[in-house]
Amino acid sequence: MNSWRGAVLAGLYAFSVFWVTAHVQTVFRWDFYFLADAFLHGRTWVEYPLSGAIDTVTRNGHVYVPFAPLPAALLMPLVAVFGVLPLLPWEPTINAALAATSAALAWALIARFADGIRTRIWLTAFFAFSTALWSITVRGGVWHTGQLVATIITLVGLLEATGRRRPWVLGLVAGTGFLARAPLLFAVPFYAWIAAGGEQESVGSPRTRAGLARAALVVGMAVVAIGLAGAYNAVRFGSPLESGYGLAVLPSELAGTREHGLFSVAYVTRNLDLLLWHLPVAAAPPLFLLPDGYGLSVFITSPAIVMIGWADYRRPFILACALTALAVLLPSLLYYGGGWLQVGFRYFLDPMPFVLVLMASGWRREMASLWKVLIAIGILVGIWGVIFTYLSVLS
Repeated sequence: MNSWRGAVLAGLYAFSVFWVTAHVQTVFRWDFYFLADAFLHGRTWVEYPLSGAIDTVTRNGHVYVPFAPLPAALLMPLVAVFGVLPLLPWEPTINAALAATSAALAWALIARFADGIRTRIWLTAFFAFSTALWSITVRGGVWHTGQLVATIITLVGLLEATGRRRPWVLGLVAGTGFLARAPLLFAVPFYAWIAAGGEQESVGSPRTRAGLARAALVVGMAVVAIGLAGAYNAVRFGSPLESGYGLAVLPSELAGTREHGLFSVAYVTRNLDLLLWHLPVAAAPPLFLLPDGYGLSVFITSPAIVMIGWADYRRPFILACALTALAVLLPSLLYYGGGWLQVGFRYFLDPMPFVLVLMASGWRREMASLWKVLIAIGILVGIWGVIFTYLSVLS
């Protein structure tokens, strides 16, 4: 099957699942839609009823959205055409479309490594339904739209990195990725290395004048994005280094979690717990067990993740993906928040496209049955997580 034809079919199937489940129940936090409307009117603050809401900043009588602004910028054309208020009920559909786009791009990326159709199907199913992608789509709200946009950008970057490797595209990915999710700044060295030709062993050392020029273009475009973010911060809060995260209203569940600032090694143990070994808690029948909302071990939500042990780390590209995944994850391990409400550690979605490359690289041919069983278990856990999300919204 042609990889792009398969990608379209995978995206359509994923959209149908995401759309149905996202519409059963969702949390409506339309901050990006309000912010898009603000941008269209030349403002950086919103004029809709978000005052006092969690994860907002009130300053000098104005309410600001602290999240990275790219998703709002992307919504501007829709808001300009339809208006902000008529567009709000469409948030679940838009998020479902974003998540389905990621599933389609994941299929195309997996096809660069795995020949077997069944292997592509299983790995795409893993990415769509055994990671945080499904639960954050169902949950909805401003917290997750940015992650959905960032995931698309990273997948596009990896497709470019395994395809034409055009420096301007890699630079655009590096810059827009940061403007969607700040941790993706740590993927910039990977894109610069790819642009320099570092993944092509036959090319020789990337330390050539042309290679350095291509890498410099990628880094330069990322620097422009950092400058835009700094200017945006300065206009809102008087400092290019103040994003608003440190000023935002915290939910009661996270009260007292910011005692060491936004980032600290003091938070690493807690975040590693949420990622690696956090367990569900007792619940009433018929479920008996449910996530507690803070996190859930990745070995429960995504047991097939152990497949990364079979990646071909002898290839420089695969090793670079592994190191980049760790680099992108690092800021979230140092971050105070940990995420709430969530199934698993949703910040692990940021490096997941790089992890997917590791998983796909080990299965050039048909996948062994054991891994299919682990993926199927992960999908069942994903369904269980969707049920938890419904229950948390209703409560």
